[in-house]
Amino acid sequence: MYHDQLNGLLALKTVADTRNFTRTAKKLGVSPSAVSQTIKQLEQRLGVALLTRTTRSTSLTEAGERFLSQAAPALDQVLAALESIGSYADKPSGLLRLNLPRHVYPFYLAPLVASFIKEHPEITVELFFEDQQSDVVEKGFDAGIRLSDILAKDVVAIKLVGPVRFVTAASPKYFDKMGRPKHPEDLLAHNCIRPRLGAGLYERWEYERKGKEFQVQVKGSLIINDSLLMLDAAVDGAGVIYTTEAVIGDKVRSGKLEITLNQFACSSTGFYLYYPKRSQVLPKLRAFIDHVLKENKRTAG
Repeated sequence: MYHDQLNGLLALKTVADTRNFTRTAKKLGVSPSAVSQTIKQLEQRLGVALLTRTTRSTSLTEAGERFLSQAAPALDQVLAALESIGSYADKPSGLLRLNLPRHVYPFYLAPLVASFIKEHPEITVELFFEDQQSDVVEKGFDAGIRLSDILAKDVVAIKLVGPVRFVTAASPKYFDKMGRPKHPEDLLAHNCIRPRLGAGLYERWEYERKGKEFQVQVKGSLIINDSLLMLDAAVDGAGVIYTTEAVIGDKVRSGKLEITLNQFACSSTGFYLYYPKRSQVLPKLRAFIDHVLKENKRTAG
């Protein structure tokens, strides 16, 4: 019913502007008889004549003028909104909201975002940092970035970087005091800094030996929900951390952190940009996807 009423309002306003059913029909892309029928249906619902029609002219009745004087501003806003959203759908623009773990941005994503913003200044990129797995649709994000291991099966995923190697590390002063583990099970005697991922703790650290994966459930006196602050705590000697090798590369080279259990390190296929499966991807997200694919091709070449 509301759809028919909106059509009737649109037809009435256009007739009032053009004073001609034929020109109105051409403008709306329908037949003159369809315009006439739509307005008649509106008049029947309102119970009052809105137009005066003669063989020579068409004009608003007093009721029609009063009605349009009140309805036209709102209708203009609706039409402007429809036109605006139409151009939005055709042109990459607007706010692109991405959900990602905090440490991914400085070590993996910053150059990609910088080049994308330079190429698409009409798109604003919002980065929301969240280390745990997140439902991007429910929280209003256009896409998320996570490790391949935790992605849901009902999403589209595009590789950003990988493979990603996971290592165990601590400050040299910590190892000098507490000893260096020879096997992952030796971590049971160490103070391990555990990350908080939403409601849960990541305390089952994963390792690999001769192609066989296994886990060690670690303990420790420090829990942190910020992956970058966790690195700072390790540098300060607070304990052992488990993280990606690239994230601590600079700190290892500078001697602030030392990797241990290297022979047991395991890998993930990498970090992926993911978004829900749907029939239409908004231009702003499509532009970012195309940029990712272009950069992946450039670095691979």
